[in-house]
Amino acid sequence: MRKTPKMAPISIQTVLISESVDPRCKAILEENGIRVTEKPNMKRDELMAEIKDYDGLVVRSATKVNADVISAAHNLKIIGRAGTGVDNVDVDAATKKGIIVMNTPSGNTISAAELTCALLMSLSRNVPQAAMSMKQGNWDRKKFMGAELYGKVLGIVGLGRIGKEVASRMQSFGMRTIGYDPITTPEVTAGWGVEQMSLEQLWPQCDYITVHTPLMPSTVGLLCDETFAKCKKGVKVVNCARGGIIDEAALLRALESRQCGGAGLDVFVEEPPKNRSLVEHPNVISCPHLGASTKEAQARCGEDIALQIVDMVKGKSLVGAVNAPVLASTFSRDSHQLIKLGEAVGAVLQSCTASKKPVKHVQITTQGDCLKSSTGFMTSSVLVGLLNQEPGCCPNLINVLSLAKESGITHCASDGAASGVCKVEIVVDGSSYKASGSVQGGVPVLLELDDSVFRQPVSLTGNLLFFKASASPQLLSSVAGLLATEGVEIESFSAPTAHSGDLWYCVGVSSLPRDLSALKPLVKEAAHLTI
Repeated sequence: MRKTPKMAPISIQTVLISESVDPRCKAILEENGIRVTEKPNMKRDELMAEIKDYDGLVVRSATKVNADVISAAHNLKIIGRAGTGVDNVDVDAATKKGIIVMNTPSGNTISAAELTCALLMSLSRNVPQAAMSMKQGNWDRKKFMGAELYGKVLGIVGLGRIGKEVASRMQSFGMRTIGYDPITTPEVTAGWGVEQMSLEQLWPQCDYITVHTPLMPSTVGLLCDETFAKCKKGVKVVNCARGGIIDEAALLRALESRQCGGAGLDVFVEEPPKNRSLVEHPNVISCPHLGASTKEAQARCGEDIALQIVDMVKGKSLVGAVNAPVLASTFSRDSHQLIKLGEAVGAVLQSCTASKKPVKHVQITTQGDCLKSSTGFMTSSVLVGLLNQEPGCCPNLINVLSLAKESGITHCASDGAASGVCKVEIVVDGSSYKASGSVQGGVPVLLELDDSVFRQPVSLTGNLLFFKASASPQLLSSVAGLLATEGVEIESFSAPTAHSGDLWYCVGVSSLPRDLSALKPLVKEAAHLTI
């Protein structure tokens, strides 16, 4: 018996909050019928033991949601990070298990930007050092000679939300803002007063540099010995993003040689840092990861993650999902029907080729206004249908692309089918198999299977029996007789328009026959499934 997955809102009934999150988070979830347990400060083994029965997990930055924790989470459907970034979550492991990873991309934007500006100003005027000197009873006016920000050049590496807010604030001090970002276009940043350029062009011009990128292989050690050598002597740097973007050993060397004139650090590779060399350096201003530590940011992030989870559960929208971009365009009634169509067409092809060797290539072709923005999730939904019977495989729209890659399946999508039609072609053991379908009257239907075009579209719902045979006047009655001996009744019949050759037929049945081999005397091939 073969069942295809039904597209329904993702059910989240229980959520574990493993860190101190604003009380509004729990309140909003509970107001919407979700049971919440708060257990902050759990150790790894405690979290692994606790997580197994929850549908959702909400964390900040202290909880390390690694592959072992994810493996122990039998029911987990979503990991929500109340903050920006998700580097404390093993996103790849979550994706493979079909778990959505979500953050609150704008919750701490203002707080992080303001702290960056505070560090830039403190670096320019030695404010923390002067305050400490005063507390020690000193009056060292000459020792803490500073510099104006007015007229200086600020280089902003990473021009997302936080980078943009930093630029607008520091421009009010009369700073010239230049920057680099591989995604945001120069035309967009020019509208904020930031001139974009390559990193090679940027380094030599900056009096101050601030970084606002995620931590990823391409940004680890972005400021290193080689980079500092290209900068102005005495350049000052700020990192309120992620520890490791600035190479800490290289920064210490640059400070000692005075190539770097000062650093403002809110983040470190190891937190809290056991190596105190940077923290104790007289030209370093350090904070214990305070970028999001404002009442407003914590309230915003806690509220945002709860509302995002609720909106997802209610099928309203998906915001902040870092590993499931294809899902963002699926929150409409039309998209639900198209996803059902894709899964069902994939399931039909899987059932009709189940006895053959594994699928190697999938081509999905769509056309028409109703499918214009659906190519991404149509590809994924077809693959879900194709892979759902693979041993040990539990595909969904989140993990199916990685599962297809692991299975050696290549796939592509293009336009070109009749309007409103989804055509799928798969290659199995060197042979091609095709199917096409559409949504008619709110119901997914199959229009064609290989070269058999059905006179009446096959409604892709319920128990379906497909068989391939040569046309004959006795075919239907003979098949009906064989099915009747198993107590199976025919409820609908779809025949091909052609009358010659081996063609596919489909019957809707009251239940699936236990043994398809009984049909062998009458048909060349047979397959059945429940949708």
